[in-house]
Amino acid sequence: MKRNIRFYLALFTAKITYRALRLLGRKGTNVPGELALYICPDFLGRVQLPERVIAITGTNGKTTVSNMVEDVLDDCGWQYTCNRMGGNVNTGLISTLVSHSSPLGKPKHNLAVFEVDERSAPLLLPYIKPDILVCTNLFRDSYKRNAHTEFIFSLLNDYIPDSTKLILNGDDLISSRLKEKNENRFFGIAKEDGEDGEMKNIVCDIRSCPKCGETLEWDFIRYHHIGQAHCPHCDFASPPLDYVITNIDREKLTFTLQYDGKTHEFPIINVNFINIYNSLAAISLLITLGLSPDTIAASMQKMSISESRYAEEKFHGKDIIMHLAKGQNPIACSRAFENAKDYPGSKAVLLYLDDYYDATYSVENIAWFYDTDFEFLKDDSITQIMISGVRHHDLYVRLLIAGVSKEKMTHCVKPEDAIEEYLPEKAETLFVIYDLFNLDAANAVKKRGKELILEAEKEAQA
Repeated sequence: MKRNIRFYLALFTAKITYRALRLLGRKGTNVPGELALYICPDFLGRVQLPERVIAITGTNGKTTVSNMVEDVLDDCGWQYTCNRMGGNVNTGLISTLVSHSSPLGKPKHNLAVFEVDERSAPLLLPYIKPDILVCTNLFRDSYKRNAHTEFIFSLLNDYIPDSTKLILNGDDLISSRLKEKNENRFFGIAKEDGEDGEMKNIVCDIRSCPKCGETLEWDFIRYHHIGQAHCPHCDFASPPLDYVITNIDREKLTFTLQYDGKTHEFPIINVNFINIYNSLAAISLLITLGLSPDTIAASMQKMSISESRYAEEKFHGKDIIMHLAKGQNPIACSRAFENAKDYPGSKAVLLYLDDYYDATYSVENIAWFYDTDFEFLKDDSITQIMISGVRHHDLYVRLLIAGVSKEKMTHCVKPEDAIEEYLPEKAETLFVIYDLFNLDAANAVKKRGKELILEAEKEAQA
């Protein structure tokens, strides 16, 4: 689309708004974009884009993968535009493009790396037309927003341009089917010892062949629908992997990647499978961009997962784990619960899963509780569960249904009250599992947990 007076008015207004917000010390990540769209509804179709555009999307992991990619590019001295400090919907991307352009809208950099909200595909992909798109996975998500995996799949499949090269999770039988006629590359993790075709989770969103409807046969299921499968009736099967992790060494904290007939060792930033997949997605993209594996590995050696998402700390002989669990997302919460179960030693777990905004009005749909594997929390290694939030009664009932002993549980509305029930002498580790927008409350819980550890230590020494 050609630029017109309305476009330039929107551009200048958005730029002035962005600068004013910066002077006031406010982020306002979507506000300039909202104003630009109000003045020029087709702004995204008229704005000049960088020469090369990378998009990263998916239900879980897109922020982590985007941050990893950007950290490596920063470490290597690459210049690029990204929306790391902005929103991943249309208004956020417009704000990013406005803030990284000249007064007349010319991009400052030739490369853009955009985290893209999968639900916003119709509003973004036809305009930004990414040269490369990474999809981390497609999972069941919030009922009120993302409905079902096939719905999100259809949005992406319809709006990803035919010219876009895709880097897809080959162990995900849903997202790996995106744009099958495009140039696609697949990443995945080879079967590990002990993995089989047994279903371990409540939710598995693909059980039948998408071609003929026959029940799929699983070579192995890692979790939910992540694994390798084939149809016994037709030729449908998990795709051959272009980037495959052949060995994970959790003691050395490395994994071996095989691609294009080569092998290379990379550091493990976090040992749980979700973050190994995130690392693999980032590495696959970075190799595609032309970076050498040695360069990528050296940069990743300096990384850690954002502490707003996962953090481990040792404090007076105890481990304290802060673990984000995306609210109303049964897959993300199930993974967090299994991570708590699998963490060595005895654990006390504090849950604060209420969606920050829904909790204000107490209207949250709790159906997702029954798609979530709370059963992981009945493990004998979990000695105590402290439940908090406006839905604490509902969570208590769900945990009883999962088979958790009521003697292990306490529940109340406020997380700051729930942590008062913490008994440090009964557990080697404190897990705080919290929703995305509850980080401040989670940090307050952590602080009080440390005080209780010190108090218990003094009592033991008295």
